[in-house]
Amino acid sequence: MILVRSLIFTTLAYITMILAAVLCSPALLVSRRLCVEAVRLWVRITRFNLRYITGIKTEFRGLEHLPDGPFIWASKHQSMYDALAPWLVLDHPAIIIKKELLWYPFFGWYAWRTDMISIDRSGGAKTLKNMIAASAKSMKGNRQLMIFPEGTRQKPGAKPFYRPGIFGLYHALDLPVVPVATNNGLCWPARGIRRTPGTIVIEVLPPIETGLEKNAFMKRLETDIETASEALLEEGLAEQGRTRADIGLATPS
Repeated sequence: MILVRSLIFTTLAYITMILAAVLCSPALLVSRRLCVEAVRLWVRITRFNLRYITGIKTEFRGLEHLPDGPFIWASKHQSMYDALAPWLVLDHPAIIIKKELLWYPFFGWYAWRTDMISIDRSGGAKTLKNMIAASAKSMKGNRQLMIFPEGTRQKPGAKPFYRPGIFGLYHALDLPVVPVATNNGLCWPARGIRRTPGTIVIEVLPPIETGLEKNAFMKRLETDIETASEALLEEGLAEQGRTRADIGLATPS
């Protein structure tokens, strides 16, 4: 039954994305703000379907930690939902995405029109320089910059690998970084269509103030996100009646 519901949800997600993109397409020519609201509408529909088709609830915690004005949202990355859920609580996020996504039908249209920041992940130092310049431009609009410090999706409990690009942004933009933990990979895995009932928790942690040196910043960021995500992992497993061994993880020593 879980696989059947998962298939229905995935099918509806693509159908509603296409319908929303086509029906709201006049906004592409009229207003960036209308495009933002069109994306937000689709995310709300997706959250509704996730709850009532697959039995997966979405819970936000720690929203009181969100600063006023622009900041960097630095999130654990376990599934596509990490890029969707923030649209429910942020005004107009600027998401750093790989440039190939701009060529995707429907998704690419709105990513371009809502001023997402596309990067060439193979470009080395030039990529970081361009990313900082594009991010600085976006932040003038009082937006929130969204980045995944590990760069790619990881399974829950996997060994973390935080890339230094996040520090380059933190240092150059002189903005607070808000660490965000999650356990969503337990319900919505990085790959495949299986959606396991449970509660996806997105936990916003206290901001990291500006001005830290690289080592101190990277250690603080990783410790905050990984400690909170580990706690959410255990909480999610208990809710689902599973163990770490069930998802291929050893018990922490």
